[in-house]
This record gives sequence, C-alpha cells and structure tokens, in this order.
Amino acid sequence: MFVSDCLGLNALGHLTIGGRDTVELAQTYGTPLYVMDEDEIRQACQSYRESINKYYGGHGMVTYASKAFCCKAICKTVMEEGLGLDVVSLGELYTAQSVGFPAERIFFHGNNKTVEELCAALEYGVGQIVVDNVTELMILNELAISAKEKANILFRIKPGIDAHTHDFVRTGQIDSKFGLALETGEAMNAVKAALSMEGIRLKGLHCHIGSQIFDIEPFEHAAEVMLQFMADIKAQTGAELEVLDLGGGFGIKYLPDHDPVEYDRYMMQVSGTVKKTCEKTGLRMPFIVIEPGRSIVGPAGITLYTVGAVKEIPNIRTYVSVDGGMGDNPRYILYQSQYEAMVANKAGQPKTQSVTIAGKCCESGDLIGEGMQIQQVEPGDIIAVLATGAYNYSMSSNYNRIPKPPVVMLRGGKDRVVVKRETMEDIVRNDLL
Repeated sequence: MFVSDCLGLNALGHLTIGGRDTVELAQTYGTPLYVMDEDEIRQACQSYRESINKYYGGHGMVTYASKAFCCKAICKTVMEEGLGLDVVSLGELYTAQSVGFPAERIFFHGNNKTVEELCAALEYGVGQIVVDNVTELMILNELAISAKEKANILFRIKPGIDAHTHDFVRTGQIDSKFGLALETGEAMNAVKAALSMEGIRLKGLHCHIGSQIFDIEPFEHAAEVMLQFMADIKAQTGAELEVLDLGGGFGIKYLPDHDPVEYDRYMMQVSGTVKKTCEKTGLRMPFIVIEPGRSIVGPAGITLYTVGAVKEIPNIRTYVSVDGGMGDNPRYILYQSQYEAMVANKAGQPKTQSVTIAGKCCESGDLIGEGMQIQQVEPGDIIAVLATGAYNYSMSSNYNRIPKPPVVMLRGGKDRVVVKRETMEDIVRNDLL
C-alpha cells in the first residue's frame, strides 16, 4: 500500500511513520513539517555497508551523498554507521566538521570549487578531493605546494553513459558541466599532467551517470568504461590507480508502480562486472566506492501540510491549496517530479478524488503535483506527501520570505527536532538598513 516500509496505518485510520501518528506530529510541531524515520535511515546504511562488504570483501566503502539531506544529525548518523561522506560545498564540509566526521572518510566533490573551499579541504585533511577540471587541478597543485601538502585526488570522468533518466539529472554524457571527457582525450591529458605534479597524488577515478536510475545495465557499462580507462592509463603511464568511485543515482519508489533495484542485486551484478573486467584487463581490483544519497534518506521522509482552500473548477480540475509548496519542495516545478500523497487523517479511506496540490507561493507553477489521487479532502485536513526525505529540505528556499519548515527525526518511537523551524527574525536576520 505504501511506498516506504516505515509507513503504516493505526487504529484511527491515520497515517503513521516509524509507528507515530502523523496527525499528532502535525498538531505538536505545526505544518509544513518534514518528518524522517532515523531507524529506516540506519537500516539503509547497514544494508549498503553489508552488501559492499559481501561482494567486495571489505575492499570498498559506502559514502553518503550529503547533498540529498544535510544537517548535523544526519552527518552524525552516517558517521556512527561507518559510512563515508560526500560534500560539495564549504557549508556541507563545515557541517561535517561540526560533528567531528573523520576527515579521511570525506570526499569533496563539485564542478567549480573555490580557492577557499580547496584550502579548507586541505586544512581539514579531506581524504579525497574529486577534481572536476584542469583549471581546478592547477589551482589545487599550487595550493598544496604552498601548504607543503600533497592532495589526494580522484578525477571525475564523463563515461558517456545514457542513464535513461530526466535530462536535468543526467551527468555522465559528454555534454555535461561535470567532469573530464574520454572521447576528446581531455581525461588522459589531465591524468598525465597530474602524475607529474608535485602537490598532487592521483589515487583514482570517479564517475556519476545520473539520478533516480532503475536499470542496472548503465552502472555495469560505466564500470566497464572506467576500468578500461584505468587499464589505458596503466598502459600509457605505468601508473595503476587504486580507487574507483562508481557514484550513486540509485532510484527509489516515489509511486506504487515504481520498482527500484534492491541494493544487494545491484551490488552483486556490478561487482561481477568489475571482477570480470579487472581479469580481462589485467588490473588489480581497485578499492570500490559508491555514493548513495536519495536511496538512504528519500524513503525515510515525508512532508506534512495543512489544507487551506479547496477550489473546484468544473470539468477542469480541483485545486487543493496547502500551507507549503515550492519553498519546501521545488522538485515539481524543476523537473515534474511525481509523488504519492494522501490525506493523513483519512489514510484508511479509499482514494476517490483527483486533485492538483498547490502551494502558497505567488507563482502559477507552485505545485506539488497534478492529477494526484487522494482521499476526499476538505479544509483543515492534513496532507502527507511521501518519500520526501531527499532533496526537499536541501533545495528549500525562502521565496516570498516564507520560513523553512523544521525537521523532526524519529528513532525508536521517540521524536526530536533536528532542524528548527525558521522564525520571522530568521527571515530578516541578515538584512541591513
């Protein structure tokens, strides 16, 4: 019935998450409200960790892509679960530092890192800096020499893989702002340059082909392409790289008919491809890194709203307006992301109404979704939008000067606030007269 294992129904017919009544949570904390099940998050971390240990014999690491959802609590959680951490900004790195995340387990990504960010990465001792382009490589080399350091790097490579996903979240093809191209010789030239640099230690390669992918084949193809490139590097330079980061992008179940690949099946098939390709090319098995984000936190989160006006336009559509919108979930207006929704206080009833859930921002495109099937709805009801644990809080904004919602985390049936609701004072805090 539900898109996530942490959801259920109680005796009142209310939607529950982590065993807690969502209507009670909405009454306690107000709406809009992000709610996340920490037990579900930890289970996902453990499943990934166990799977990579099983198929790579402990010669690998799972790193959480913090862009999906970043705050102190989630950094602490993945640290306790033994995962690494991917960061893409000074803010994400600072958040990791604030909870004492081990520097050697941090990977610093990004297509346009600033000098300040690169200096911070060197100062904190970040384990791997994922270099995106030759300009960044030259800057990092100079900074490392000045600091009397040697920066451990991976190169981000565009493997030229079609990930069968939305254009906005494809990242592995040649026409992408991310990474170095194989087809043009750009990547090999960068590798040769790095191997000669005093401040650089080239450890390996990284790729990321896209997001919300349901097929295993693109990941297998990417592994083959990347390992062949590692073999080419060895043949041309004599250097055998140690690390291969195959990225993330694993799809989750947003709608009942979505059928994401199980972690264990993905790891089994891709590891088989890695081992076969290594044997074929004569490479030693590299240390394998994967970087799930959405698939760790996405299913564990929901967003709760209170219904305001219900506006029926005969023979056209019914608008259900809620007290949030694109400020807390911009993903529909960005790339028409689909969600499952329900009336939390009537979750046990059949879905008999097709509606457009609209936000309160002053934009016609401020929608959570169109043609969404929900229970019969009326003003004052609580709407739950499911599988919002990834990217919703991360991409939230203060458009129309609307405060961002809080995040409540559940563990063992107990609730706590991990991100406070913004106040009006927060809205004007940085304003000057």
